[in-house]
Amino acid sequence: MRDAALSCVQPCLAPLSCHWRHVWEDEDSLAKQAREGNNKNYIAGDGSVEEYGPGSRTAPVEISAVAYDGTAIDSATWVGQATVLNFWYAACTPCRIEAPLLVELSSEYEGKVEFIGINVRDEKETAEAFERTFGITYPSVQDTQGAIQLAMTQYVPLQAVPTTLVLDRQGRVAARILGAAEKSTLKALIDTALTEAL
Repeated sequence: MRDAALSCVQPCLAPLSCHWRHVWEDEDSLAKQAREGNNKNYIAGDGSVEEYGPGSRTAPVEISAVAYDGTAIDSATWVGQATVLNFWYAACTPCRIEAPLLVELSSEYEGKVEFIGINVRDEKETAEAFERTFGITYPSVQDTQGAIQLAMTQYVPLQAVPTTLVLDRQGRVAARILGAAEKSTLKALIDTALTEAL
């Protein structure tokens, strides 16, 4: 466990995020990095927020996967509600910092907003231990091979872990938070996604 913790601490020079370097020479390099899981392209982040107006959003996000708990995840079912996608892994300190607020918001918006975790590194046992520690009840998908991360490059660059995406009621990326999310910020982004005219 100590080695796992050091894998996050060493490349993270600031407390709020473990950033991926902006390495987009080709899409295969991103998938390769995710498969290797060696942290070599992680740098410190700043928790920055970017919002995308309705007219500048890409096509709806498409994800089909099975969560650690066996739940079928299909983005087609998200249409009509806002969705929060959180990219995380257990040994990343900022992921642990933001976990309690994600739990609180998922409870507050239960039935109105879908929360989905995308785990970029951990096997089932490690991920589920993290979920038990923080009382996370929404599903998480394993993406250690990088398939979802690779697919997401057509919608928005994933430059950090954690990254949190807020999808609008059509399933399009409306906002991105790079680094640990603040509750008030994420809540405001969710409220906008729920009420904006599309």
